[in-house]
Amino acid sequence: MSDNVNSQNGAPQAANGNGKRQQLLLIIGGVFLLAGLVWLLLWLFVFSQRETTDDAYVGGNLVAISAQMPGTVIAVLADDTQLVKAGQVLVKLDPTDAAVNLAKARSALAQTVRQARQLVEIAAQNDAAVTSRKLELDRAQADLARREPLLSAHAIAPEEVNHAREAVATARAAYELAQRQAAAAHALVDGAPLEENPAVLQAKAAYRDAWIGVHRGAILSPVTGYVAQRGVQVGQHVQPGQALMSVIPLHEVWIDANFKEVQLAHIRIGQPAEIDTDAYGSSVVFHGKVAGLGAGTGSAFALLPPQNASGNWIKVVQRVPVRIALDAKELDEHPLRIGLSSNVKVDTTDRTGAVLATAPSEQPVASTTVYDQDFATAETEADAVIRANLPAAKR
Repeated sequence: MSDNVNSQNGAPQAANGNGKRQQLLLIIGGVFLLAGLVWLLLWLFVFSQRETTDDAYVGGNLVAISAQMPGTVIAVLADDTQLVKAGQVLVKLDPTDAAVNLAKARSALAQTVRQARQLVEIAAQNDAAVTSRKLELDRAQADLARREPLLSAHAIAPEEVNHAREAVATARAAYELAQRQAAAAHALVDGAPLEENPAVLQAKAAYRDAWIGVHRGAILSPVTGYVAQRGVQVGQHVQPGQALMSVIPLHEVWIDANFKEVQLAHIRIGQPAEIDTDAYGSSVVFHGKVAGLGAGTGSAFALLPPQNASGNWIKVVQRVPVRIALDAKELDEHPLRIGLSSNVKVDTTDRTGAVLATAPSEQPVASTTVYDQDFATAETEADAVIRANLPAAKR
């Protein structure tokens, strides 16, 4: 009887255990189903609407500072890590040779102005000679006109008439010679005031060049930024175009995000982006916009581009640089350095923008005005030299 009782009590217990197992499986299945549904929704509304990469680095302009004329360095006024302003003197060259050239150019300009004045006076002298020769021709013609009627009346010897005719021919030739000499003299001075005489303008250009040579012995910074890669030393002889140092404007940096080619389908110009850098961590988030997509992959522009048609081929997923413009205010609060690593997330929800730029830019990528004063001041001083050598009435 006890066996019957146990068998009757065991059946309900087994059924109860199977029920709990089924409930547990249903719960686990429901959790996985819910997780899959959440993941699907996240993919549809979040992950599929953005592209991310950690292959991104800070880029910027490295403004190379170089000499514009040969010379020996006598002073270096900026060093690595220092802030410099646009127009600040960075390096000074020995001004001795340039000062001598300027003195020569100044005297040559003054001499040229005086020679131009002399040419004007020579032209006036030739004009006076033309008037004189014209009077002589008129007098010779009048003498001939008086003698020719006397010849028919045999009141004068034929030799006198012949001499009068020869005098007219000689006077006419002298008159024509004087005219041509006057024309030649006027060819050097006519058509422009003395200050704009071609010879004066040429000497003036040489003076400006020498003046600029003196003042370009002070090498200026064309932009505001921080000095890097200083290699110039005192006593070093430098040549035009030789790199001396670099200036990096850190308030104008950007992000070069290298996205895989399979990530480019939905990236458009103008889409917003969020960036965090290894330097500041995820606590500092920079905001920017897609400024443009590269015209080729990084490997295509490498020093040694791949030659896939020349041997065994292995497919490698390519990356294309995408430039992200940053907010200048955020850069001022948290400065970045060129080359820093970053993580970029681009929101691709709005896909109406252009993939490539549709119009050329009308603004310069970079510009400076620190060299404008050179030419203006040189022009003013050259004009002063010219005025000092003009006639007193024209000064």
